[in-house]
Order: sequence, then C-alpha cells, then structure tokens
Amino acid sequence: MKKSYLLMEKMFKIYIYEEGERPLFHQGPCKSIYSMEGIFMNLIEKENNFRTKDPDKAHVYYLPFSVAMIIEHLFDPVIRDKAVLERTILDYVDVISHKYPYWNRSLAADHFMLSCHDWGPRATWYHPLLYFNSIRALCNANTSENFNPRKDVSIPEINLATDDKFPEIIHGSPLSNRTVLAFFAGRMHGRIRPLLLNYWKDKHDQEMQVYEHLPKEISYHEMMKQSKYCLCPSGFEVASPRVVEAIYAECVPVLISQNYIPPFSDVLDWNKFSVQVSVSDIQNLKKILMEIPHKKYLQLQEGVKQVQQHFVMNDPPKRFDVFHMIIHSIWLRRLNVRIHS
Repeated sequence: MKKSYLLMEKMFKIYIYEEGERPLFHQGPCKSIYSMEGIFMNLIEKENNFRTKDPDKAHVYYLPFSVAMIIEHLFDPVIRDKAVLERTILDYVDVISHKYPYWNRSLAADHFMLSCHDWGPRATWYHPLLYFNSIRALCNANTSENFNPRKDVSIPEINLATDDKFPEIIHGSPLSNRTVLAFFAGRMHGRIRPLLLNYWKDKHDQEMQVYEHLPKEISYHEMMKQSKYCLCPSGFEVASPRVVEAIYAECVPVLISQNYIPPFSDVLDWNKFSVQVSVSDIQNLKKILMEIPHKKYLQLQEGVKQVQQHFVMNDPPKRFDVFHMIIHSIWLRRLNVRIHS
C-alpha cells in the first residue's frame, strides 16, 4: 500500500462541485452513526493537498450532497414520500451534467459520492450513471444491494457522541485483565441480532457477556477493554460502529454479517485482525472463539493495534488516518477509469 499511497499524495487532485446550498449540500452531520458524511465533507472542503480549484486538473469530482441531511430536512415521517430523495439527486446531477463537461465525458466514472446513511445506496438508484458507474463511498457496503468492490468504496461507520471531539484510541486492559471472552450490547433489530440475543443474552455465561440492555452499573467501553473479542453483528444494515469501537479498545472484532465488504479490504487483510463468523454458527460462537489458539489470538490483537491508525479521525488529517484511507481507496478505483475526451 505504501508505494501507491505515496504516489497518491504526490499526484491526486479532487475537484469539489460548488453548486448546491446548505444544509443539503456542503454540510453533513458531524455526530451520530452518520458522522462520516459531515466530517469527510468538512475536511475535504478545507484547503488541503488534494483539493484543486481547477476542474481541468482534477482526477476525480466530488458530489458534496448529504443523504442524511436530505432525509432530515425534506423527508416527512408521516407522508414518507421517498421521492424527495429522487428529486433532489436528479435535479443536482442535471445541473452539474449540463454546466460542466466532466460528468458526460466519463459517464460519471470519475465522480464520487459519500454516505453513511442507511439510504445511501438508495440515493444512487435514481440515476443509472450514478448507480452503475460512479464511485460510491458507503458505510453500508452490501453486495446484495449491488455494492461493487471493484468501483465502490467501503468506509467505516464511526459513531460520534458530540460534534466537537473525535474519539480516541482507548487501548484497553492487558491480556491478564481481559477476563471476558466475548461481549456485545445493543438493540434487537435487523435479522441477525435477534438470533444472537435470543440464544446468548440469558445464558448467564460470564465468558459470553451479551446484553440487549446494558445494566447501568456496567460501562460499555470498560467491557470492551476487558474483553478478548467484541461481537459486531449487523443490525438493520450490514455496517456496525462496534467494529471501530472494538479496534479503539484493542478488542478483536468478530464480524457477524452477510454480504458485507469491510472497510479498506483492498489494502487491509481483515483475517489478520478480526474473526468472521457466519450467521449459521451463532450458536457455536463460544466454541469457535475458545478453539482459537492463544498464539493466534495474540497475533489478532497485535493486528488490531497495527490498524488502529487507519480508523482514527484527525483535524487536520494525518497520514494513513481514516480520511486518507478513504481518499486512497478512491484513488485506487480512479486508476481503473479511462477518460474519453
């Protein structure tokens, strides 16, 4: 990755379309599980090494709309008219495709959007070029919903409690104090979590700490720090903020999902710092984790420590952090695009 990364730093230029007004464009949420929409937008729109004001010098073109903000400000929860998303996106694409030559020149293949909202993939359905050709940076990287790893980018879902402070690596306890084999606490929604909770939450197994509602006297983050493995089942969508939370706490993530492409999989080997368990093996979770040799566990945890820097937010961004990893993933996909002038 390093050689490609250094080349990216030297060459890569991004043009940001200036059309559109806040809050639907050029602004996104900077807290909650949708925070990557706002954080990325804020960082990329600041003057940095990648941004160019000259569209003729750009390698890719950023569409700075926020799906989360469109839903928040235009979607009526009573009427539930999803067409507001369609109208907004189609009108926006119509403006830039008529005002600039770049969209039509590449058939959108050198354009990208970014979304962490559940409806991020849906937002691209309404325009064939946006859906089939453009680079879509999505938290919900679900291949069953036509996420295409060859052109699309899987990005981490990071849950920010406040919009003025980025989460930090909390490291966690030494191995001798990690007395819990596996930990999970979260609401029962989606298809996978009910399977996990219905089987494990009332087992009263001290090694398998699984909760739907965490008791007030128990700290969520302290439990992660005291656990060897942190269970990360999909909810309504495939992505889970627990993956990044586990990495911060040096707790080996256990991915329980279907059709999910983990973030930055083209350069990070997730087998070296996580465990992937199929949905059909939920009842065998303890057995599977217990059978992982101690030496292998130590290697996995060391792998977690090595990738932490790639999931950290910084302002200003730092080399190899999550912002740069997203940019690098877009750069790799841009290398496959041929422009016909």
